[in-house]
Amino acid sequence: MAEQLRLMAVHAHPDDESSKGAATMAKYVAEGVQVLVVTCTGGERGSVLNPKLDRPDVWANIAEIRRAEMDSARAILGIDQAWLGFVDSGLPEGDPLPPLPEGCFALQDVAVAAAPLVKLMREFRPHVVTTYDEDGGYPHPDHIMCHKVSVAAFDAAGDPERFPELGAPWQPLKLYYDIGFSKAKILALHEGMLALGKESPYAEWLERWEDRPDKGPRITTRVECASYFPVRDDALRAHATQVDPDGFWFHVPMELQQQAWPTEDFELVRSVVDSPMPESDLFAGVRETAHVR
Repeated sequence: MAEQLRLMAVHAHPDDESSKGAATMAKYVAEGVQVLVVTCTGGERGSVLNPKLDRPDVWANIAEIRRAEMDSARAILGIDQAWLGFVDSGLPEGDPLPPLPEGCFALQDVAVAAAPLVKLMREFRPHVVTTYDEDGGYPHPDHIMCHKVSVAAFDAAGDPERFPELGAPWQPLKLYYDIGFSKAKILALHEGMLALGKESPYAEWLERWEDRPDKGPRITTRVECASYFPVRDDALRAHATQVDPDGFWFHVPMELQQQAWPTEDFELVRSVVDSPMPESDLFAGVRETAHVR
């Protein structure tokens, strides 16, 4: 019998899996792919971004609440999920920036922090791994560390001489970076809102774009998953402390999102299989090579 396809998505905090690549994961789950989200930290130092939940009782139990939110999002997406066990670093603010908290994820030695992820890769045996690019998607210390650890584990998991105590070697076949936003995507959504006679939440974002690089040219793979955008949003709302249901994320009508930009986008950065570019499937080249379904 053919082997089942397996996808591993490595994220920094609970809620990241629902804001980055969630519709892609839901699509693959519906197609019979086994999907495992690895969450590097517990999100213990995250902000409460929903004003309705900015209360002392919530802050007092934030670690437990964020785990419960992850449970809800996991069920909505239909995925499996594992905690890597590191402590959230928080997002430092100020000038100069304060030092990061002792013992936090971002201060770990990369080789040491990669070990539990190597173990998970060898146990789950993913064909494809997704994570963040070199600036973390945005420069949160945990996102940058997540990138470093994911790349290190991808390179080590298949090497029998590295971490021999962590199980039999397994080499994932492809590694992707999430490209959540490109200038073309933001412009398409912005112009779509204006065409509907609505105020665009992206106007200021576009004004500031000159100061930041456009990752659009890096995109190699566009996965059409518009029909799963509602699932993505339901999973995002499950992280109630992190998302204001009346806020920015939900200003653009679903129909416009599905029409203006029906894909989630990725950059292929490592591959040991051949697949023609551009791609529309994270498993392009894998299905044929690995004889999987």
